[in-house]
Amino acid sequence: MKILIGGTGKMGSLIKDTAQAGGNIVTGMVDAFDLSPLDTMEIPDVLIDFSHRDNLGWIVDYAVKNHVPVVYGTTGLTEQDHNELQKLSEQVPVFYSTNFSYGVAVLNELVRRATALLKDNYDMELVETHHNEKKDAPSGTAKTLLSIMNESGEFTPVYGRQGDVGARGKEIGVHSLRGGTEAGEHTVHYFGNNETITISHRATNRVIFVNGALKAADYLIKQSAGMYGMKDLIG
Repeated sequence: MKILIGGTGKMGSLIKDTAQAGGNIVTGMVDAFDLSPLDTMEIPDVLIDFSHRDNLGWIVDYAVKNHVPVVYGTTGLTEQDHNELQKLSEQVPVFYSTNFSYGVAVLNELVRRATALLKDNYDMELVETHHNEKKDAPSGTAKTLLSIMNESGEFTPVYGRQGDVGARGKEIGVHSLRGGTEAGEHTVHYFGNNETITISHRATNRVIFVNGALKAADYLIKQSAGMYGMKDLIG
C-alpha cells in the first residue's frame, strides 16, 4: 500500500517504520503546521492518522478532493469532529476506532456480555492507565467501554471521587491514571456481594495499535464509502 501519515510525532514515526518494514510505501508524513508537502506528493492508497484533532480539517479536505480512504485513530474528539468524520464517510471509506488492538475489540465484546448479566446486582467501575504524555482523559477506549456498559443510559458516569460523596448511587465510576511509559491498560470491575469479577486488557507496546491500523487500511481500500470499525475487521 501507498500510505500517507497524518502527524509527525512518535506514533506517526512508529506507523512509518512498521509500514515500511512490512513492504508498504510511505508517501509522506504531514502535520497541520506545514501542509506544503501535499502539493507535490503522490496520491496514496490510504491515509492513516493517530495524531491530534488539529489535523482533522486538512485530512477531510484532502480525502474528499483525492478520494482517499481514511483510517482514523485519534482520540479526544469533539461532537463536531465526530460529525465531520461521519460526513466524510458519505464520500470515502472511513475506518474509525478508539483502539486498534484486536485484544481490545475482544475486550469490548466480553464487557458487553458481562454487563448484560451483572449490571443489576453488581457495582461497576472502569479504570484506565496510560503514559505521562497522553493529553486526553479518559482515554477514547475508556469512553467506548463506558458506552458499552451504559447502553441503556440508566447509569450516571462519575469521573473520580473526592470529598463527602455519600453512598454509591446508580453510577459507573471512571478513573484515569497517568505515568511513565505505560502503553495502555483498561480494567472493568464488577463488585458484588462477597465477590468481584475483573476483566482487563494491557498493552505492553504501542506497535499492536499500528499493526491493527495497517490491517484496517488493507481492509478499507477494498471497501466503498461508509463508516467502518473493529467489528467489521474481526467479523
